[in-house]
Amino acid sequence: MDLPVSANENGVNMKPELMEKETLYHCVFKNKAILVFKDSQDMLNCYEIDEKSLVNEIIKCQSSKELEKIFEDYVKNHNINN
Repeated sequence: MDLPVSANENGVNMKPELMEKETLYHCVFKNKAILVFKDSQDMLNCYEIDEKSLVNEIIKCQSSKELEKIFEDYVKNHNINN
């Protein structure tokens, strides 16, 4: 099965045509979490996270809902405001 976002030894592979809008996708490449989502205007948004503890939590995620929960908890526990 093709994944919208994946990584191998050559880098990160993205297949926007497989992405649902406003859904967060992730993969890990070279000890960094790569987060990708396609917004309502079909623009790709990509983020890289290298904080080791956060990357380790992201590696365990099986769904975008789990991923969102990790970030909600992170923001709450670190007193991060918009």
